[in-house]
Amino acid sequence: MPQAAQIKRPSSGDHGPRFRGFTLIELLVVIAIIAILAALLLPALNKGKLKAQGVMCLNNHRQLCLAWRMYSDDNQDRLLYASENPYDPNSNAGAWVTGTLDFNGSNPSNWDPNQDITKSPMWPYCSRNLSVWKCPADRSVVTVDGVAKPRVRSMSMNVFLGGWGGTDGYWGPVFSDYLIYLKQQELQVPGPSKVFVFLDMREDSIDMGNFGTRMAGWPNQPSQYGFYDLPGFYHHLACGFSFADGHSEFRRWRDPRTTPPLVQGGLIPDQFESPDNPDVAWLQDHATRPK
Repeated sequence: MPQAAQIKRPSSGDHGPRFRGFTLIELLVVIAIIAILAALLLPALNKGKLKAQGVMCLNNHRQLCLAWRMYSDDNQDRLLYASENPYDPNSNAGAWVTGTLDFNGSNPSNWDPNQDITKSPMWPYCSRNLSVWKCPADRSVVTVDGVAKPRVRSMSMNVFLGGWGGTDGYWGPVFSDYLIYLKQQELQVPGPSKVFVFLDMREDSIDMGNFGTRMAGWPNQPSQYGFYDLPGFYHHLACGFSFADGHSEFRRWRDPRTTPPLVQGGLIPDQFESPDNPDVAWLQDHATRPK
Protein backbone atom coordinates (compact mmCIF):
# COMPACT_ATOMS: atom_id res chain seq x y z
CA MET A 1 0.00 0.00 0.00
CA PRO A 2 1.28 3.48 -0.74
CA GLN A 3 2.57 5.29 2.22
CA ALA A 4 0.08 7.81 3.61
CA ALA A 5 0.89 11.40 2.82
CA GLN A 6 2.47 13.20 5.64
CA ILE A 7 0.64 16.27 6.77
CA LYS A 8 2.87 19.15 7.74
CA ARG A 9 1.53 20.86 10.75
CA PRO A 10 2.34 24.51 11.18
CA SER A 11 4.76 25.29 13.86
CA SER A 12 3.66 27.44 16.70
CA GLY A 13 5.39 30.46 15.07
CA ASP A 14 3.84 29.99 11.58
CA HIS A 15 0.48 31.79 11.24
CA GLY A 16 0.07 31.62 7.43
CA PRO A 17 0.00 34.57 4.99
CA ARG A 18 -0.17 37.97 6.66
CA PHE A 19 -1.88 41.09 5.12
CA ARG A 20 -0.53 44.43 6.21
CA GLY A 21 -2.92 47.43 6.16
CA PHE A 22 -2.13 51.17 5.85
CA THR A 23 -1.01 52.93 8.94
CA LEU A 24 -2.64 56.19 9.96
CA ILE A 25 0.46 58.13 8.91
CA GLU A 26 0.44 56.54 5.45
CA LEU A 27 -3.25 57.40 4.98
CA LEU A 28 -2.59 61.00 5.98
CA VAL A 29 0.28 61.19 3.49
CA VAL A 30 -1.96 59.90 0.67
CA ILE A 31 -4.72 62.37 1.59
CA ALA A 32 -2.19 65.21 1.65
CA ILE A 33 -0.89 64.25 -1.82
CA ILE A 34 -4.44 64.14 -3.21
CA ALA A 35 -5.15 67.57 -1.69
CA ILE A 36 -2.00 69.03 -3.24
CA LEU A 37 -2.87 67.60 -6.67
CA ALA A 38 -6.43 68.95 -6.40
CA ALA A 39 -5.10 72.39 -5.44
CA LEU A 40 -2.87 72.33 -8.51
CA LEU A 41 -5.59 71.10 -10.90
CA LEU A 42 -8.63 73.13 -9.78
CA PRO A 43 -7.32 76.54 -10.89
CA ALA A 44 -6.52 75.11 -14.31
CA LEU A 45 -9.98 73.55 -14.56
CA ASN A 46 -11.62 76.78 -13.43
CA LYS A 47 -9.59 78.77 -15.95
CA GLY A 48 -10.68 76.39 -18.68
CA LYS A 49 -14.32 76.76 -17.63
CA LEU A 50 -14.10 80.57 -17.70
CA LYS A 51 -12.45 80.47 -21.12
CA ALA A 52 -15.22 78.22 -22.45
CA GLN A 53 -17.83 80.61 -21.07
CA GLY A 54 -16.06 83.48 -22.82
CA VAL A 55 -16.11 81.65 -26.15
CA MET A 56 -19.81 80.90 -25.72
CA CYS A 57 -20.55 84.51 -24.81
CA LEU A 58 -18.86 85.89 -27.92
CA ASN A 59 -20.67 83.31 -30.04
CA ASN A 60 -23.98 84.46 -28.52
CA HIS A 61 -23.06 88.04 -29.40
CA ARG A 62 -22.34 87.11 -33.01
CA GLN A 63 -25.62 85.26 -33.41
CA LEU A 64 -27.66 87.99 -31.77
CA CYS A 65 -25.97 90.70 -33.83
CA LEU A 66 -26.50 88.69 -37.03
CA ALA A 67 -30.20 88.42 -36.19
CA TRP A 68 -30.29 92.19 -35.62
CA ARG A 69 -28.71 92.80 -39.03
CA MET A 70 -30.94 90.29 -40.83
CA TYR A 71 -34.03 92.00 -39.47
CA SER A 72 -32.72 95.33 -40.77
CA ASP A 73 -31.96 93.86 -44.20
CA ASP A 74 -35.53 92.57 -44.46
CA ASN A 75 -37.09 95.87 -43.33
CA GLN A 76 -35.80 98.65 -45.59
CA ASP A 77 -32.57 99.16 -43.60
CA ARG A 78 -34.50 100.18 -40.46
CA LEU A 79 -32.91 99.63 -37.06
CA LEU A 80 -34.80 98.18 -34.16
CA TYR A 81 -35.20 100.41 -31.12
CA ALA A 82 -33.05 99.74 -28.07
CA SER A 83 -36.19 100.19 -25.94
CA GLU A 84 -39.86 100.90 -26.28
CA ASN A 85 -41.01 104.46 -25.61
CA PRO A 86 -42.82 104.26 -22.24
CA TYR A 87 -44.99 107.21 -23.33
CA ASP A 88 -46.02 105.58 -26.61
CA PRO A 89 -47.29 101.99 -26.46
CA ASN A 90 -47.32 101.89 -30.27
CA SER A 91 -43.49 101.89 -30.23
CA ASN A 92 -43.35 98.44 -28.64
CA ALA A 93 -43.49 96.66 -31.99
CA GLY A 94 -40.25 98.30 -33.13
CA ALA A 95 -38.22 97.53 -30.00
CA TRP A 96 -35.73 94.67 -30.08
CA VAL A 97 -37.11 93.53 -26.72
CA THR A 98 -39.66 94.93 -24.27
CA GLY A 99 -40.11 94.47 -20.54
CA THR A 100 -38.01 95.51 -17.56
CA LEU A 101 -35.90 93.16 -15.44
CA ASP A 102 -35.66 93.32 -11.66
CA PHE A 103 -35.75 90.70 -8.89
CA ASN A 104 -39.49 90.62 -8.36
CA GLY A 105 -40.82 87.08 -8.71
CA SER A 106 -44.23 88.38 -9.74
CA ASN A 107 -42.65 90.06 -12.80
CA PRO A 108 -42.61 87.35 -15.52
CA SER A 109 -40.22 89.42 -17.66
CA ASN A 110 -37.49 88.12 -15.33
CA TRP A 111 -38.03 84.41 -15.85
CA ASP A 112 -40.60 83.67 -18.57
CA PRO A 113 -39.22 83.95 -22.13
CA ASN A 114 -42.77 83.98 -23.50
CA GLN A 115 -43.44 87.28 -21.76
CA ASP A 116 -41.08 89.34 -23.96
CA ILE A 117 -38.34 87.43 -25.76
CA THR A 118 -40.43 85.16 -27.97
CA LYS A 119 -42.42 88.25 -29.02
CA SER A 120 -39.28 90.08 -30.15
CA PRO A 121 -38.99 90.95 -33.86
CA MET A 122 -35.57 89.28 -33.70
CA TRP A 123 -36.86 85.97 -32.35
CA PRO A 124 -37.32 84.28 -35.77
CA TYR A 125 -33.94 85.57 -36.92
CA CYS A 126 -31.98 84.01 -34.06
CA SER A 127 -33.39 80.54 -34.77
CA ARG A 128 -35.64 80.89 -31.71
CA ASN A 129 -32.59 80.15 -29.58
CA LEU A 130 -33.12 81.46 -26.06
CA SER A 131 -29.54 80.84 -24.93
CA VAL A 132 -28.08 83.62 -27.11
CA TRP A 133 -29.94 86.22 -25.03
CA LYS A 134 -27.85 85.53 -21.95
CA CYS A 135 -24.17 85.45 -21.04
CA PRO A 136 -23.34 81.93 -19.77
CA ALA A 137 -21.44 83.44 -16.84
CA ASP A 138 -24.57 85.22 -15.60
CA ARG A 139 -26.02 82.95 -12.89
CA SER A 140 -28.69 85.34 -11.63
CA VAL A 141 -32.02 83.90 -10.52
CA VAL A 142 -35.35 85.17 -9.26
CA THR A 143 -37.49 83.38 -6.69
CA VAL A 144 -40.98 82.48 -7.90
CA ASP A 145 -43.29 80.76 -5.39
CA GLY A 146 -40.27 79.56 -3.46
CA VAL A 147 -38.48 78.20 -6.54
CA ALA A 148 -35.31 79.82 -7.92
CA LYS A 149 -35.66 80.38 -11.66
CA PRO A 150 -32.86 81.67 -13.94
CA ARG A 151 -33.38 85.11 -15.40
CA VAL A 152 -33.80 85.09 -19.16
CA ARG A 153 -31.60 87.94 -20.37
CA SER A 154 -28.27 89.62 -19.74
CA MET A 155 -27.81 91.26 -23.17
CA SER A 156 -28.70 94.92 -23.71
CA MET A 157 -28.54 97.19 -26.76
CA ASN A 158 -26.69 100.47 -27.20
CA VAL A 159 -29.40 103.05 -26.48
CA PHE A 160 -28.26 105.25 -29.37
CA LEU A 161 -29.49 102.56 -31.76
CA GLY A 162 -33.11 103.61 -32.06
CA GLY A 163 -33.31 105.13 -28.59
CA TRP A 164 -36.67 104.88 -26.84
CA GLY A 165 -39.13 104.11 -29.61
CA GLY A 166 -37.11 106.22 -32.05
CA THR A 167 -36.82 109.18 -29.66
CA ASP A 168 -34.15 110.51 -27.31
CA GLY A 169 -36.37 109.63 -24.37
CA TYR A 170 -36.94 113.33 -23.63
CA TRP A 171 -33.89 113.36 -21.38
CA GLY A 172 -32.64 116.66 -22.78
CA PRO A 173 -29.17 117.48 -24.17
CA VAL A 174 -27.50 114.43 -22.59
CA PHE A 175 -29.16 112.42 -25.37
CA SER A 176 -30.76 114.92 -27.75
CA ASP A 177 -27.38 116.40 -28.73
CA TYR A 178 -26.21 113.02 -30.05
CA LEU A 179 -27.11 110.83 -33.00
CA ILE A 180 -29.96 108.36 -32.49
CA TYR A 181 -29.33 105.90 -35.33
CA LEU A 182 -32.48 104.79 -37.18
CA LYS A 183 -30.99 103.38 -40.42
CA GLN A 184 -28.01 101.16 -41.16
CA GLN A 185 -26.52 103.75 -43.52
CA GLU A 186 -26.38 106.30 -40.69
CA LEU A 187 -23.80 104.12 -38.92
CA GLN A 188 -21.16 105.29 -41.40
CA VAL A 189 -20.54 107.98 -38.77
CA PRO A 190 -18.21 106.93 -37.18
CA GLY A 191 -18.35 103.55 -38.98
CA PRO A 192 -20.08 100.24 -38.15
CA SER A 193 -16.91 98.73 -36.69
CA LYS A 194 -16.81 101.57 -34.14
CA VAL A 195 -20.42 101.34 -32.88
CA PHE A 196 -21.34 98.59 -30.46
CA VAL A 197 -24.77 96.97 -30.75
CA PHE A 198 -25.01 94.59 -27.78
CA LEU A 199 -23.11 94.13 -24.55
CA ASP A 200 -23.59 91.78 -21.63
CA MET A 201 -24.71 93.72 -18.57
CA ARG A 202 -24.25 92.87 -14.92
CA GLU A 203 -27.27 91.34 -13.22
CA ASP A 204 -27.65 94.18 -10.70
CA SER A 205 -27.77 96.95 -13.33
CA ILE A 206 -29.80 95.54 -16.23
CA ASP A 207 -33.44 96.67 -16.48
CA MET A 208 -34.93 97.80 -19.83
CA GLY A 209 -33.51 96.55 -23.11
CA ASN A 210 -31.06 99.43 -23.46
CA PHE A 211 -27.64 100.35 -22.11
CA GLY A 212 -27.29 104.11 -21.70
CA THR A 213 -23.79 105.50 -22.17
CA ARG A 214 -23.39 108.86 -20.48
CA MET A 215 -21.90 111.15 -23.11
CA ALA A 216 -21.18 114.14 -20.85
CA GLY A 217 -17.58 115.29 -21.31
CA TRP A 218 -17.00 113.66 -24.71
CA PRO A 219 -14.39 113.93 -26.10
CA ASN A 220 -12.03 116.10 -24.06
CA GLN A 221 -13.66 117.02 -20.75
CA PRO A 222 -13.03 113.92 -18.65
CA SER A 223 -13.96 115.70 -15.42
CA GLN A 224 -17.62 115.27 -16.50
CA TYR A 225 -17.46 111.50 -17.06
CA GLY A 226 -19.96 109.23 -15.33
CA PHE A 227 -22.35 106.29 -15.67
CA TYR A 228 -26.06 105.80 -16.33
CA ASP A 229 -25.71 102.01 -16.46
CA LEU A 230 -22.90 99.63 -15.56
CA PRO A 231 -21.50 97.11 -18.08
CA GLY A 232 -20.83 93.46 -17.32
CA PHE A 233 -17.50 92.20 -16.02
CA TYR A 234 -18.03 88.43 -15.85
CA HIS A 235 -14.98 87.54 -17.96
CA HIS A 236 -11.94 88.39 -15.84
CA LEU A 237 -13.13 92.01 -15.41
CA ALA A 238 -14.01 92.13 -19.13
CA CYS A 239 -17.29 92.59 -20.97
CA GLY A 240 -18.49 91.05 -24.22
CA PHE A 241 -19.47 93.39 -27.07
CA SER A 242 -20.82 92.95 -30.59
CA PHE A 243 -20.47 95.67 -33.20
CA ALA A 244 -22.54 96.86 -36.15
CA ASP A 245 -20.10 95.34 -38.65
CA GLY A 246 -20.72 91.90 -37.12
CA HIS A 247 -17.52 91.36 -35.11
CA SER A 248 -17.44 90.61 -31.38
CA GLU A 249 -14.75 91.24 -28.79
CA PHE A 250 -14.03 91.56 -25.10
CA ARG A 251 -13.21 94.85 -23.44
CA ARG A 252 -11.22 94.56 -20.21
CA TRP A 253 -12.06 97.37 -17.80
CA ARG A 254 -9.17 99.40 -16.44
CA ASP A 255 -10.75 101.47 -13.68
CA PRO A 256 -12.11 99.77 -10.52
CA ARG A 257 -14.98 102.27 -10.40
CA THR A 258 -16.38 100.49 -13.47
CA THR A 259 -16.57 97.18 -11.59
CA PRO A 260 -17.91 97.71 -8.06
CA PRO A 261 -18.80 94.52 -6.16
CA LEU A 262 -21.85 92.69 -7.45
CA VAL A 263 -25.10 93.03 -5.49
CA GLN A 264 -26.60 89.55 -5.34
CA GLY A 265 -30.36 89.51 -5.78
CA GLY A 266 -30.76 93.27 -5.96
CA LEU A 267 -29.97 96.41 -7.92
CA ILE A 268 -26.87 98.56 -7.50
CA PRO A 269 -26.92 102.38 -7.64
CA ASP A 270 -25.55 102.63 -11.18
CA GLN A 271 -25.83 106.37 -11.90
CA PHE A 272 -22.81 108.21 -10.57
CA GLU A 273 -19.96 110.53 -11.43
CA SER A 274 -16.70 108.92 -12.51
CA PRO A 275 -14.30 111.67 -13.62
CA ASP A 276 -11.23 110.77 -15.67
CA ASN A 277 -12.39 107.17 -16.05
CA PRO A 278 -10.82 105.72 -19.25
CA ASP A 279 -13.58 103.11 -19.45
CA VAL A 280 -16.20 105.83 -19.82
CA ALA A 281 -14.13 107.36 -22.62
CA TRP A 282 -14.08 104.01 -24.44
CA LEU A 283 -17.84 103.54 -24.10
CA GLN A 284 -18.47 107.06 -25.38
CA ASP A 285 -16.22 106.54 -28.36
CA HIS A 286 -18.10 103.38 -29.34
CA ALA A 287 -21.68 104.53 -28.67
CA THR A 288 -22.49 107.50 -30.93
CA ARG A 289 -21.34 110.91 -32.15
CA PRO A 290 -22.67 114.47 -31.74
CA LYS A 291 -25.32 115.57 -34.25
